[in-house]
Amino acid sequence: MGTQISTPVATDRHSDPVSPDLILQLASGFMAAKHLFAANELGVFEALADSPTTIDGLAARTGLTRRAARISADAMVALGLLEREADTYRNSETADALLARQSPADLRPVLRLWDKVSYPAWQELAGALARGPSKEVFELDDELQEVVAAGIEAHAAGPATALAKAFDFSAHRRLLDIGGGTGSWSIAIVEKHPQLDAAVLELPAVAEVARRRVAEAELEWRIRVISGDAMRGRLPSGYDLFLLANIVAYWSPEENRSLLQRVRDAAEAGSRLLAVDFWTNASHTEPLAAALMAGEFAVHLRDGDVYSVDEVRGWLEDTGWGFVEHVDLVGGQSVVVAEVAE
Repeated sequence: MGTQISTPVATDRHSDPVSPDLILQLASGFMAAKHLFAANELGVFEALADSPTTIDGLAARTGLTRRAARISADAMVALGLLEREADTYRNSETADALLARQSPADLRPVLRLWDKVSYPAWQELAGALARGPSKEVFELDDELQEVVAAGIEAHAAGPATALAKAFDFSAHRRLLDIGGGTGSWSIAIVEKHPQLDAAVLELPAVAEVARRRVAEAELEWRIRVISGDAMRGRLPSGYDLFLLANIVAYWSPEENRSLLQRVRDAAEAGSRLLAVDFWTNASHTEPLAAALMAGEFAVHLRDGDVYSVDEVRGWLEDTGWGFVEHVDLVGGQSVVVAEVAE
């Protein structure tokens, strides 16, 4: 429990008053996040998907008490995700599009990931920064691994769609999606570019999920799923385009140089590399989403971090790649494009 301080505070008798608003706004951010996670878990947005209703109606639809429904709904009004007119509540346009029903843009899996996996881990952020994470994301049980896979896939939907539009794929025929997760990046790309076939290289457990996703998309004839470890052994050859999507942040600079060298060894003349991640400016402070995401990697991974465009450019030059361009996508993510150096 706390007291909201809204008036400027003098730090000493000779200084001008300093407003505490920024600190209090940042420090109370967990309240907004947990309200959102709870509304998502309790089905508030789904309950309003088909029609607006009163608090009594919302309580009946969700199985909550009237008090609980009011607390959750009014918090969502305050945060801009529900709208209230007299006694009637409805989803905002944003909530209706992204939180109320299944769709390619559904962000509910992201909220479940951040609530069930990320939020508990972030409670140990200071310890993770001081001593390393107590448990890496790879060590989670099977149930939480499914939550992670679904959340990452949903979070990547926007950047994957943006990448399919931002890069000119017309000159390429075979894509190797290295550490490609559930296959969502490859699916988004080949659906838009019919001349392109792809292969997703993933660890066996995730590869099984990718095979299901590819089958559900009816793309088995264009997307092959290969079980393997992107960080060990030789990479498959015969591809003219390579994708590293949200994998560089998992590893140390030394491991990333090694990975880029192994990709270069598998690449032929004229091949290109697409490296998608939360690339930052030289000071690691922009974009804001990337600077904050560094904490997510720190609590889940021993060597996880965000890296700057300058850093990855140096790694590329060290491993036989030539930097081509850096293009913003969405959600704080961007793509670095490289080609085999002459």
